[in-house]
Amino acid sequence: MKTIEAAKFKKQCMALLDKLDTDGLIITKHGKPVARVVPFDQPCADLTGSLKNKIRVRGDIFTTGLRWDADAQL
Repeated sequence: MKTIEAAKFKKQCMALLDKLDTDGLIITKHGKPVARVVPFDQPCADLTGSLKNKIRVRGDIFTTGLRWDADAQL
């Protein structure tokens, strides 16, 4: 997790929030942690369709690729 001095965080706050990763950011004063900034959890609905045109599916995703006969006796 990244750490940053409070004074530097104050100057760069908006830029740091734009680049905030899932681990978050620890804000320190005189080398001691005083706060942690973490991204707000987004509902899954916001993620629906977010990978459209970014993933290529190869083959048939509706099959395992194995042939089997449900009526066959063991």
